Amino acid sequence: MLETLNKAIFHWGSYTLNLRMIVSAIIVFVLFKILSFLIKYIFFKQLKKKYINNDRLNSIFQLLSYFLWTIGILIIIDQMGVKLTFILAGSAALLVGLGLGIQQTFNDIISGIIILMEGSIKIDDVVEVDNMVGKVIEIKLRTSLIYSRDGINVIVPNHKFINENVINWSHNNKATRFRVQVGVDYSSDEHLVKNVLMEALKQESNIIFDNPEYPILIRIVNFGNSSIDFEILFWSNEIFAIEEVKSNIRFFILKKFRENNVIIPFPQTDLHIKSGFKD
Repeated sequence: MLETLNKAIFHWGSYTLNLRMIVSAIIVFVLFKILSFLIKYIFFKQLKKKYINNDRLNSIFQLLSYFLWTIGILIIIDQMGVKLTFILAGSAALLVGLGLGIQQTFNDIISGIIILMEGSIKIDDVVEVDNMVGKVIEIKLRTSLIYSRDGINVIVPNHKFINENVINWSHNNKATRFRVQVGVDYSSDEHLVKNVLMEALKQESNIIFDNPEYPILIRIVNFGNSSIDFEILFWSNEIFAIEEVKSNIRFFILKKFRENNVIIPFPQTDLHIKSGFKD
């Protein structure tokens, strides 16, 4: 049996691969797979009962999982008879050769570690990056997966969350204030317009009412060339689909304006042509 396991099945220069090495590597892989499952069970079945912040547990588990599998891969390589010193020396030469070409990759990896450790960006957070609003679906070591409002999965390098300005709409776990603007004709009664706008807001169920912490404001922000410009400031917990909420409010405003004969003007230009050219 030992002779069969030690029998060489592959030669390449001074390197020899036998069946024992393959079996050892498989055993190590299975052991680390079981260990990874046990750690996941402890984190999400046992520790979850004691800790409220499940996102924090997920970040710690991912970092621990990366560390665990790094050790596992090194042990598997060693069991396959490949000298780690040779790999490290070759890797160092490769890194020097690639130089700046892989600098961005390392930047993304370090950024991913920082994100997982700090917990500044978590799964299911609604974020705005590169003028795109989306929900965080997955955070990996180098990239993160963002589900946009258009239903598109966007892969974002992790360095963007560290080196650039990113808005995390979900970070404070509270409601967020939004605004909608509309202009009315100068002949309109401003108090009537304010009441009509408030009635329109009450038609939308995703707006927070009757909460002194989240007041609704309706104010005049400008006297335009052809309109009195009103601004509505409201609070909502519906962050991801807020554009749909704003659209509903505009529909309600149009309906209420027509019911109350409030006119939304359009820009007009008077053109005067002087005659009297001499021959």
